[in-house]
Amino acid sequence: MIQQKDRYNLTNWEIVSVNPAEKNWDWKDYFCFWAINIQSIIGFSLIASLYILYDLNFFVVLIGSLIAGLLVFFFSNLIGKPSQRHGIPFVVFLRTSIGVSAAKYFGLVRGLVGIFFFGVQTFFISKSIVYLIRISLFSYDESFLEKEIFLNFFMSLNIIDWVAFIFTLLIQYLLFTKGQKFIRLLIKFSGTFVYFGLILFLIIIISDYGKDVIYRFKDLIDVNNIFQKNNILPLLSITGTFFAYFSIVILNFGDYSRYAKNENELSKGNFSLVLNLIIFSFFSLFITMGADLILNNNITNAEKILTNPTDIIGKFNNTYLTITALIFILVASTSTNLIANYIPSQNSLLNFLPKQLGLRSSGFVIIIIGFLIGSSWLTVLSQIGILSILDTLGALFGPLFGLMIADYYIVKNKKIINKDIFSPKSDGSYVYSNGWHWKAIYSVFIGFIFSASTIWNLDLRFLQSFSWVIGAFMTYVTYYLISSKK
Repeated sequence: MIQQKDRYNLTNWEIVSVNPAEKNWDWKDYFCFWAINIQSIIGFSLIASLYILYDLNFFVVLIGSLIAGLLVFFFSNLIGKPSQRHGIPFVVFLRTSIGVSAAKYFGLVRGLVGIFFFGVQTFFISKSIVYLIRISLFSYDESFLEKEIFLNFFMSLNIIDWVAFIFTLLIQYLLFTKGQKFIRLLIKFSGTFVYFGLILFLIIIISDYGKDVIYRFKDLIDVNNIFQKNNILPLLSITGTFFAYFSIVILNFGDYSRYAKNENELSKGNFSLVLNLIIFSFFSLFITMGADLILNNNITNAEKILTNPTDIIGKFNNTYLTITALIFILVASTSTNLIANYIPSQNSLLNFLPKQLGLRSSGFVIIIIGFLIGSSWLTVLSQIGILSILDTLGALFGPLFGLMIADYYIVKNKKIINKDIFSPKSDGSYVYSNGWHWKAIYSVFIGFIFSASTIWNLDLRFLQSFSWVIGAFMTYVTYYLISSKK
C-alpha cells in the first residue's frame, strides 16, 4: 500500500492528461480566448492611447501591433502544441524539462504572481459593482448615501466597498470552480458578449456623429512618412509594448491548448489574435473619438481625449448608458481575471499539492489570499513598490519558456513519456537528481539575469518591453549548449 500511494503522489485528476473525448475546443473557442485577453480596460486604453494621444504614425502603430500579434501566435503555437498533443497543462509540462520536484516551486512562482494580480483585479472589478450599488441607492433616495454608515471607512473602504469586494470574490469562486466545460462556455459567452456591447456603443455613436468620427479617423491616417528611419524605434517600442501585454498568458497557454481538438484548430485559433487586434483596435478608436465628440459638443469641455473606458463613462450624464457600460466592463474584467490569473494559479497550486487540493479547495486558497491582497491594496501594497518585486518574478517567465522549448523540440525531439511525468520513482525519466534538473535550473538562472537586468539596470531599462524575449532566448541558447555537451 505504501508503494501504491508513493507511486501516485504526483497525480491530481485535474492536471492529468485530458480525456480525448474532452478535447473539443475549436478555433472559435480560441478566438474568444484571445478576444478576452484584449477586451480589458487596460487593452482598450493602451490601443486608444497609442493611436490617438501620442505623436505616432497610424500605420506604425498598426504594423507594430500586428507584428506583436504574430510573435504571440508563433510562441503560443510552440508552447501550446506539446500540451495539446499530451493533454497536460503548463506546470505538468514543466516537469519534463526541470524535474518533477523543481516544477513544483518554479510553477508556484507563476501561481503566486497570478494570485496577487487576481486579488488586485478583483478589487478593481468590485469598484464597478460599487458604482452600480451607489447608482441604485441614489435613485432610491438622493440623501441615502449621506448617512453616517456610509461615511465610516476601514482600510480606506466603506461598507459598500467591502460588500462589493466580498461579493465579487464569492461570485468568481462560484463561477471559476465549475470545471473546464463551464469555463469554456464562460469564455465563449464573454468574448461574444463584449463584442456585442462594443457594436452597440459604436452604433449609438455613429448614429449621431458618424461623419465626424470618420473625418477624424481620416486625419489620423498618414501614408507619407511610414518608411522613414525615425519610425524604426517607435515601431520596435510599440511591438515590445503589445508583446509585453500578451506575454503573461504565453507561458501557461498549455492550460488551454490541452483541450484543442487538433493542432490545426489550435493554430487557426491562435492566428485569430491578429484578427482580434484589428477588430478591437477599430472599436477602441471609433468609440474613443466618438465619445470625445459627444463630450465636447453636448456635455462638458473635456480637457483632453479620454481613453480609459471608466473615465469616459463617468463623464456621461445618462444612468441607463452608465449601467449598461458597467455590466459590459464587469463581464470583460471578470473573464480576463479568469484566464490571466485564476486558472494559472489554480493549476500551480494543484501541482504543488496534488494530493491535498482539488478544484474547490485550491479555489478557496486563491480567494482567501486574493482577499488579503485586494483589501490591503490601497493602504499598503500600492504604497510599498511591490510591483517592482512582481516584475522581477515575472522576469522568470521568459527563461522558463526558453527552457521548455529547447528541451522539448531540440533535446527530447518532441518525445514525452507520459507515465513518467507522474512518477516520483528514482528511475523515472523526469526525476533527474532527486527531482531537480540542475542543467535546466542553471540555464533558467542565466536567462533570468539577462531578463531581470532590463528591470533593475537603468541603462538597460529601454529594453524592458523585450525582457521576456531576451530571457527566453538566453536560456534557450544556454540550455542547448550545455545539453549538447557529452
